[in-house]
Amino acid sequence: MADYSLLLSEWRALEKTLADLESALSIREQEDRYQELSRKVQEPDFWEDPNRAKDIQTKMSHIEKRLTRFKKLKTHYEDLGLMLELGREENDPDMAKEIQDDLKQFSEQFESLRLETLLTGEHDSLNAILTLHAGAGGTEAMDWTEMLHRMYMRWAEQHGFEVQVTDFLDGEEAGLKSVEFTIRGDNAYGYLRGEMGVHRLVRISPFDSSGRRHTSFASLEVIPELDDSIEIFIRPEDLRVDTYRSSGAGGQHVNKTSSAVRITHLPTNIVVTCQSERSQIQNRETAMNQLKSKLYALAKAQQKDRIEDLKGEQMEIAWGSQIRSYVFQPYRLVKDHRTGYEEGDVDYVMDGGLDGFINAYLSMAQNEDL
Repeated sequence: MADYSLLLSEWRALEKTLADLESALSIREQEDRYQELSRKVQEPDFWEDPNRAKDIQTKMSHIEKRLTRFKKLKTHYEDLGLMLELGREENDPDMAKEIQDDLKQFSEQFESLRLETLLTGEHDSLNAILTLHAGAGGTEAMDWTEMLHRMYMRWAEQHGFEVQVTDFLDGEEAGLKSVEFTIRGDNAYGYLRGEMGVHRLVRISPFDSSGRRHTSFASLEVIPELDDSIEIFIRPEDLRVDTYRSSGAGGQHVNKTSSAVRITHLPTNIVVTCQSERSQIQNRETAMNQLKSKLYALAKAQQKDRIEDLKGEQMEIAWGSQIRSYVFQPYRLVKDHRTGYEEGDVDYVMDGGLDGFINAYLSMAQNEDL
């Protein structure tokens, strides 16, 4: 016999959480704001200021996406109520199983949207520039860096974000010494800012013929990619621009021409590189955007003489400074040392399953701000 009374109780309990989410997302205020911006678009002089027009359109798009997601969630909740009523009348066990699956799907969609209420930082809505560096552990650490790169790429793909690798340095035997990539999408920086720090791996190394257990480290830096609303003035005489041939796979054109660009900001000694584009002009433009973002992050730290400030609390890329440990041997567990959040399915995490860790960090950060 299908237990519809239990399903109905679970469904009713979601009504208050849905109402709380509507309040937290300021849905009514967002609707009013959208109407206000729509009226501005209709003004005759709207396109006279392209920057202002672009800013308004971006805001409208962001609000529209949030409103649409909430309305779909609310409709899903109402549909579940109708299915429960019909299923209870017929006492259909197959429908009860379908409703149970739908309730789980609803909870996942609800949690995804609830995460957005925690993204209140100044630059949370922006894209994110991530840089991974291999630390202590030699070839094992370089392999670990490549594994982390794949993990974040998979997470981005699962969330429909665009990823662009702008620079990388291969390891001598395997893996990556470093890799820089940009993840573009709504709130990318807000979701990923808590990932900044040292990540520790414990496993039996495939590079050790004796089968010994190794501990390796890699660091991750995360900074927001600035939009056009923030202007950073850089004097041309403060820059040294070098060009060179791309070091990685990319076809004959990439490897045979000096299209890769390295820009050094002499006052701060910040170095940015880009070799992902096919032309030197495109690589220079991408590198300049990275430089502006790093200079801004440095200025926000109010210590312009130290590029290390961009790394937050990372300290040395070695034992004692890790934010998270990924243990493959002698047991299997991924644990965040700041929040205490744990996940026993290591393969799931390495395949991009980071939402639990991101949620835990954002919740912790919100509580600290209260």
